[in-house]
Amino acid sequence: MALVGKKFPNITVDAISEMGDNLRINVLEEATKNNKKVLLFWYPKDFTFVCPTELHAFQAALGEFEKRNTMVIGASCDTNEVHFAWLNTAKDNGGIEGVTYPLIADTTRNLSTALGILDIESTEYNEELDQVVIEGSNVTYRATYLVDETGKIFHEAVNDMPLGRNVNEFLRLIDAYTHVQTHGEVCPANWEEGKEAMNADRNSTAEYLAKLN
Repeated sequence: MALVGKKFPNITVDAISEMGDNLRINVLEEATKNNKKVLLFWYPKDFTFVCPTELHAFQAALGEFEKRNTMVIGASCDTNEVHFAWLNTAKDNGGIEGVTYPLIADTTRNLSTALGILDIESTEYNEELDQVVIEGSNVTYRATYLVDETGKIFHEAVNDMPLGRNVNEFLRLIDAYTHVQTHGEVCPANWEEGKEAMNADRNSTAEYLAKLN
């Protein structure tokens, strides 16, 4: 179910800081109370393979997000203790030492369930065990959410496990959305900061397309 255009779920979850402080984070409140945009990215597991490359890539671009008044938050279903162990593992040993943004520990899976991003192939009630049995890894796909200052989701994307993200694309999307907020124009395909945007009318579209010839 698409969540774009809707408020981010009002759910508070455990998290940890780079220093090992236990936190409680509510993404909706981070956006609305701090008047910031939020980029929340989910990854499947700590101590895996594609995941640390993404966490370091977001860290490398952190200054660019901050310039855009955007808070970056990472998230998985691992515990705070596992997060902290990974934060204290050197980069050349597959760790994420040097990452400074908070990491959500959705061990209850309350938030990831509300977002519908868990790898669950099927659920079946087992009468003998008297419980629901899950087929699938029950960890999250590589989901990304961009949330504006009102708490509205203006972008969501979900990658399968093997596919790493392009961090620059999220910077471009934030630039485009900010342009819309500021100027009331719409942003055409492949728009980047500094390029021409359009009015949301037929004539403006026709003029823009004519310039492509």
